[in-house]
Amino acid sequence: MSERVMLGRTDGLITLGAADALWVDSTANSAVPTASGALTCSPAHARAGYVLLGSRLVATVRASGGQWSVREGEVRRAAAELNAVRMNRHDLVRIGPFRGALRQEYHEETPLRWRQRITRELQEPGGPQRTARREDGRPYHLAGIDWRQMLVEQTRDGTQRTWWLPRAVVRLLDAAEHAETQWVHAARTRRPSAAVTEPPSLPRQARDADGRQTTSPENPTASLRPYNGELEGQLYSALSRKPGTSRRMAGWMCAVCGTAPATVLDHCHEHGYVRAPVCQSCNTLERPDHLYSNDIRVANRYTRLFHTDTDHWLRHWHRCPGCRARTTLPLPHLAAWTAHIACRSLRPTHRASRGRKPCGVLRVSWTGSQNAPRSCLLTVAVDFCPSGEHRVLAQVAYREAVERFRVWLAETAPAVAAAAGPDRLDDLPARSRPVIADTSGEDTALF
Repeated sequence: MSERVMLGRTDGLITLGAADALWVDSTANSAVPTASGALTCSPAHARAGYVLLGSRLVATVRASGGQWSVREGEVRRAAAELNAVRMNRHDLVRIGPFRGALRQEYHEETPLRWRQRITRELQEPGGPQRTARREDGRPYHLAGIDWRQMLVEQTRDGTQRTWWLPRAVVRLLDAAEHAETQWVHAARTRRPSAAVTEPPSLPRQARDADGRQTTSPENPTASLRPYNGELEGQLYSALSRKPGTSRRMAGWMCAVCGTAPATVLDHCHEHGYVRAPVCQSCNTLERPDHLYSNDIRVANRYTRLFHTDTDHWLRHWHRCPGCRARTTLPLPHLAAWTAHIACRSLRPTHRASRGRKPCGVLRVSWTGSQNAPRSCLLTVAVDFCPSGEHRVLAQVAYREAVERFRVWLAETAPAVAAAAGPDRLDDLPARSRPVIADTSGEDTALF
């Protein structure tokens, strides 16, 4: 029998059992499914001095008799923040497995590191089936979120499995992991911390008129600072080898969405320059969906990159001095733009129950290299046509694609276009730098 929560004691201490019941009851209508045992079942570890609920870190207090408790008000605030999150179950982010991921043992005191936890559990024999049945008393929540209800498994070529979670959930878990990292760091360095009485929390996320998530000024994040171009013009190959780069990056808010802690140092692979620190969610959103090294599928996320959030993403891409000076995009993004924007009118449609539906899956490939523009050719095609056709829509020379992009940029984002051009940068190399291989993991590179 669950413990009864005493009404009216919004700032008083309640037992962990009562807090579990309160968490489930308060988040019953949340778009993000939650789990029971959020404060008492692994990986929650009350004796560490805190538990994670959604994106919030809630401090635990050892009351008389050795019983662990939490403040009821903190649990309610964490529930309110989670209830405010809007989730699109079709906007997915790949969470693994990635080649070269670090292996580590897990026990009660291991930090969240939620991607490694999920990957380790699912890669065990019978993992997905056992995960679905919740056997062996294994943890089935992360920061109080029931991730199993939202996990999507995809199989490519009948052998390679990949796992995906909604973008909103990825941001919540990234925020929780960052809050835990900051708390542990403060405890280890013996710095004065208010975490015992008022634990650090991540900003409430609101939505502005354009639907973008913004940080509420009522609850600012003291531990994170906005990125203001501190790394502009630096080469990723040099910066990534400097000691302390990862720790320094973790202090920034994502330079794209501004609502999550940065976890990845985004850089341009064509010119080698650092763009900005970004969160894992924005990292995945930007990543081209490569079929082969010179062939990408134009996924639905390009609607956000080139329509709803166009100005924001163009500013981000042009943080690379090479792309900004040449008024272009890296080749995979330019190819996707050519297929998604320049050749949009060429894509055939079919009758559907509600109007007409675009034909098949849009794909673009290229021959040659952006370093030899005269020989580089983009081919836009449609695969999986319902009528069985696989048709080529257009072949566009690289130089023509660049010129079309420049015209579109001036019309769509005039401020970004005004800051671009060769006269905006004096010391840019005459030739593009070679592609810098990213060995951090499979498919984790940004272009």
